Amino acid sequence: MSRAHRIDTHQHLVPPKYAEWLNSKGVRPGGIDVPNWSESMALDFMDRRGIRAGLLSLSTPGVYFGDAAEARKWSREMNEYSADVVRRNPDRFGFFATLTLPDVEGALAEAEYALDTLHADGIVLLANNDGRYLGDPEFEPLLQFLHDRQAVVFVHPGELPAAPVPGIPTFAADFLLDTTRTAISLILSGRLSKYSGIKFVLAHAGGFVPYIAYRVKLVMFATNTVVPQLDDSDDPVAAYKAVLRQFYYDIALSGTPAALPSLLAVADPSHITYGSDFPFAPEAAVAFIDNEYEHYPLEEALRTAIDHGNSEALFPRLKF
Repeated sequence: MSRAHRIDTHQHLVPPKYAEWLNSKGVRPGGIDVPNWSESMALDFMDRRGIRAGLLSLSTPGVYFGDAAEARKWSREMNEYSADVVRRNPDRFGFFATLTLPDVEGALAEAEYALDTLHADGIVLLANNDGRYLGDPEFEPLLQFLHDRQAVVFVHPGELPAAPVPGIPTFAADFLLDTTRTAISLILSGRLSKYSGIKFVLAHAGGFVPYIAYRVKLVMFATNTVVPQLDDSDDPVAAYKAVLRQFYYDIALSGTPAALPSLLAVADPSHITYGSDFPFAPEAAVAFIDNEYEHYPLEEALRTAIDHGNSEALFPRLKF
């Protein structure tokens, strides 16, 4: 089966020291306990699930808890830890480096160190950082840097800047809204167009973005959002659709008959990647979603592209 060669662009690591830190703060990411993780657990999971390589990243809440100096310390430690995992298993792992937003100065310094010294495969950014989304003008120096470096940026949701609803885990719906908000923020601010060198990979099939694609187009039209493609197109709808096709989308917890039709109607087929969300998604959940994906009718060429071809284009060093 084609899944034997998958590249997983949405796989997390939870270093033991980081888990202890989160637990000491009483943090429950996405409304669940911090999961157990180890390098050997990840490799065993990947072997069982037919995943050839996994791109590792810290999940929400990242490393910023209101103290920039603390965030800088933890981002450096976590990135060096991640780089060591990759050095031990360069054919099985890559990693997205963690930054310090909303501390932009620290984020710039850490991005340069991670890309140039640690050879990170890309950067992970939370959708919102202390309540500010990625189209925020304060983040523009970082976007300029990542654009100049033609970086792959994995956008992962976090807790909404609002109180959770009692009894509803935030991963159930809030995460999807958080990703959607930051995607729209990048579009309406003009940052997506201005910094087109960045390859943004939206987690969980872009949250609600594909499902509300035409609503987003109406907002772009109503707000006179600059759409460069309009100058070269006789079809305004196609031009607005092209904006959403700039994003990449992983299918973590989203490779289902409910989500795939909207995603396939909106995304560029070469911009869809496989994702598992392990270990925050337990293996039984990953297996269930994988089964739905494997039985969804797709042309074999597209399935191969999603399983590994599109990721190989993003991360040539992992090409089989």
